[in-house]
Amino acid sequence: MDTDITFFTNKEPQTLADRFKSIFTNVKYFDILVGYFRSSGFFRLYKDMENIEKIRILVGLDVDNKTVNVLTAAKQSEIDFESHSRTKEKARELLRYELENSDDSAEVEIGVREFIRFMKSGKLELRAHPSHNIHAKVYISRFDESFMDYGRVITGSSNFSEGGLVSQYEFNVELKNKTDVLYAEKRFNELWEEGVDISQEYIKTVEDESWLNDKITPYEIYLKFLYESLEKRLDTNDDLNISYPEGFMELSYQKQAVHTLRDIVDKYNGAFVSDVVGLGKTYISAMYAQGLSGKKLFICPPPIIDTWKKAIDDFGVRSATVESIGKLSHIIKRGYKKYDYIFVDEAHRFRNENTVQYKQLHEICFGKKVILITATPLNNSVYDFLPLIKLFQPQIRNSSIEGMPNLEGFFAKARQKLKGYDKNEKEYIEAVKEISKEIRDKVLKYIMIRRTRTDIREYFKKDLERQNLKFPKVETPKQIIYQFNEQTNKVFEDTILAIKKFKYARYKPKSYLLEELSEFEKTQETNLVGFMKTRLVKRLESSRYAFSQTIARFISSYEHFIDMYEGGKVYLSSKVNVYEYLDDEDETALLKALEKDQNSEVFDSSDFNESFIKDLKKDLKSLRKIKEDWESISEDTKKKSFVDALRRDDILKDNKLLIFTESTETGEDLYSTLSGEYGNKVLFYSSGKCKQSGENISNAIAKEKILENYDPNNSTESNEIKILITTDVLAEGINLHRSNVIINYDLPWNPTRVLQRVGRINRVGTKFDKIYIYNFFPAKEANDQIKLKEFVIAKICAFHATLGEDAKYLCEEEETKNHNLFGEKLYDDLNNSKIFDEDEFFDNSELKYLNVLKEIQKKRPELFKRIKNLPKKVRTAKRGDVNNESLLTFFKQGLFVKTFLTDGKETKDLVFDEAVKLYECAENTPALPIGANYFSLLKTNKDSFARQIAENSIPTGSTNPQVKKIVSFLKLALKSPRYTKVQEDYVKRVQWLYENGSLPSDISKNIIEDFQASSDPNSFDELAFLNALKSNIPACYTEIELGKDNSSTNDCKVILAEKLIPESH
Repeated sequence: MDTDITFFTNKEPQTLADRFKSIFTNVKYFDILVGYFRSSGFFRLYKDMENIEKIRILVGLDVDNKTVNVLTAAKQSEIDFESHSRTKEKARELLRYELENSDDSAEVEIGVREFIRFMKSGKLELRAHPSHNIHAKVYISRFDESFMDYGRVITGSSNFSEGGLVSQYEFNVELKNKTDVLYAEKRFNELWEEGVDISQEYIKTVEDESWLNDKITPYEIYLKFLYESLEKRLDTNDDLNISYPEGFMELSYQKQAVHTLRDIVDKYNGAFVSDVVGLGKTYISAMYAQGLSGKKLFICPPPIIDTWKKAIDDFGVRSATVESIGKLSHIIKRGYKKYDYIFVDEAHRFRNENTVQYKQLHEICFGKKVILITATPLNNSVYDFLPLIKLFQPQIRNSSIEGMPNLEGFFAKARQKLKGYDKNEKEYIEAVKEISKEIRDKVLKYIMIRRTRTDIREYFKKDLERQNLKFPKVETPKQIIYQFNEQTNKVFEDTILAIKKFKYARYKPKSYLLEELSEFEKTQETNLVGFMKTRLVKRLESSRYAFSQTIARFISSYEHFIDMYEGGKVYLSSKVNVYEYLDDEDETALLKALEKDQNSEVFDSSDFNESFIKDLKKDLKSLRKIKEDWESISEDTKKKSFVDALRRDDILKDNKLLIFTESTETGEDLYSTLSGEYGNKVLFYSSGKCKQSGENISNAIAKEKILENYDPNNSTESNEIKILITTDVLAEGINLHRSNVIINYDLPWNPTRVLQRVGRINRVGTKFDKIYIYNFFPAKEANDQIKLKEFVIAKICAFHATLGEDAKYLCEEEETKNHNLFGEKLYDDLNNSKIFDEDEFFDNSELKYLNVLKEIQKKRPELFKRIKNLPKKVRTAKRGDVNNESLLTFFKQGLFVKTFLTDGKETKDLVFDEAVKLYECAENTPALPIGANYFSLLKTNKDSFARQIAENSIPTGSTNPQVKKIVSFLKLALKSPRYTKVQEDYVKRVQWLYENGSLPSDISKNIIEDFQASSDPNSFDELAFLNALKSNIPACYTEIELGKDNSSTNDCKVILAEKLIPESH
């Protein structure tokens, strides 16, 4: 091959670098004129340049458009390059930008350091020309006088960079004629004289303002990690102008929450306000709403509508409407487009996406800013969060949360991880905790405000002292154990056995049909059976009276159904969704919904197999036997034990009491007994019935009496009521802290529910120093306490084991199937005071470190400024708590934020509280050499970060079979020639909604049902499909502008790398 051609293109072996190497042997002087010089190119040639006597580099500071956009003002053509100081500053900006975006490699470091060595020795000079009109790429070589030629000129498209020298396809020409070289030399000298020397700026920038700065200390990189992690939360509260009602306590922790809430909502379109019960979430939300323009809609449970109206009025919130959770269809009918902000109190009620209420709320919230208020966002499983997040981040496969564009995929992986554990082992519970921690640190920390009393005491101590405010201590919960005698215990165990053997034929009639059921119908009946079984178990534990009433309703329902069957026609309600009845105080509404109505499906008795009627009658016989057995028991040992406790326990005798039960009938029965002893000092309150002085009273009157007797903030005060008996209708959003005693008359299967109850009395501003909780436990008679505890746990396990797979309806937790493990855990939880004041799920270590940064910002502004202005890439080394030499690396690029730790063999993905413990150090911690393996370890962490970005950016399709079917139909429909442009645009919008996971799953179910009912199953009717879409997708979903792609990662990376050397080395 001819190697002496005039033109070359960087094609091997004719690269510009190769050409330079071939001539540098005889070069004495070397001049470079380029638009911009990149140090990345120097590594390839510095060895070959050692014998060159003088190198001059003149740059025009005119770079590619991308760099210009980053570095210059909007009017590029008007940039003032005439000032020498401005030229120097511009050169430094360009160099900083280059080094921030250069490869982090040993080669680049060597190249830059050799470049500096050349400059310090005087061998190399670097100047910048003030004009931005220089676009040349000219390289002038002049040979030693003893050489036969004068020199060479190479010009063309190549900049002095890795790409220009080797990797990019370029087109250059080499001129050998002395006349050409002299001409180029003359012009270069003219420009050189006009240039500004930037050698010292280059050296200073590299040594002080780039990742090659070896003077950065471990303490500075620790603070830089805090700054990059918590910057968004550093803003002060000075711009908050909150108007407080007269006499209202101005608390710093509430004001900080308002500020944080504003920032989160502005960035993510919504937020969770999830401080633990009693810290003032209603007030925080009202303060936030006070500063908002636009219309606000507050949605809350009926019992706290007045509470919200008062808070809105007290804080002067304008353009606000308060509606009941039960009025969502009314809101939709009346119109919701006028609202800009939606506040949802007790938002955990909407954690189930498969309900009509959720679908309605999602429609109301779509395209709005949404504030979800709940102290207990986690109730059933870690998957609870996704439907709630979806209310303000509807693009769950393209979210705007840092590092988490694909929320659906993330939660699906979390669920899949749990499937790898045996629920019968303790490891399962630990796995749930670990996955919960991951969800907290990777998702919730960005969108949730969550503080415990411990956090407030620790991080707002001075303000609490100034306000003379304290939180009461929750005492270790006390037990009231009711013991079954031999006869009662035998009836109890026989009942448990009967419930296990029960067929529940009345509640799964379609499973007896001769024709095959769809998967949806099977699931529907499975849910109904589980629900009814749970009702039996809960009523059995609640009270003898409630259980007998439930058994009576079951018997009546069975008798009616059997009569209907024997009459030849069977009417089955087709639209019952048990999830709509989970919070009902008894099963009356559900049983009524199951009866014949205008929407019922009609079957002939002959449509069912012969075992149906046999199982119905067998169940009925069993129910009658249970009823008969319990009627033979003369004494209610649970109620008797409670009355005895009220008489002998000083705490119960001397204080106002708040008694909770899940059952209205248990409450009524308890009221009947206690009112006989305490008269009108007892009040019973439920959603359907209220009683005092032996008479029914209206809910309004009862509520007024409750507030007068139990709410210290009420305008009037009374001491008429000593004992308030209520269902969980008063467990949310109401102040009852003139009492400090909670009694859980039912066994609280879900400690989360108890948190809500205790929150009624454990509130800011209570006068009490202590909170008391009493829990009831059933047991077989025992003579010693140890045996008694075993019997209590055995009874809990018996309830749990009775339900088997349906235990999820009982305890409402993602919990083990191991009944002994469940029983022990529930028993321990309910007897542990920490559960009411601590929070294992949320770790607020960030508050501690946020305060560290704020103190530095306030007291050491120069240090804060230095940390803020440190390069985006920095590195250091120190001794650390590791077994092997490791590299700790924090990455931040676009929405992706990750920290990795690697020793070259194992790489760990760290959450904030793990990473900060490794970065944290004293200010005088010495920096150590980074070592030879630094770049290989850094590459390992960078590769891990790249994989994480790739994995989180890959969209995952839904696992819902109905959604999959619709997605395939949409693709088919878009091929149709029958659609108008308007119709085609509509279908594309729907497709976008499905691609981003933006629709509630219930909508998909309805679309499939309507489409199948209106079309020929043997062909695809695209117009019928279009009608099904339009009939079931509310207009609000297809009217909005299509969202942007949030997975972009074009922003420059922040890389904070710290080598950790074992203490023993």
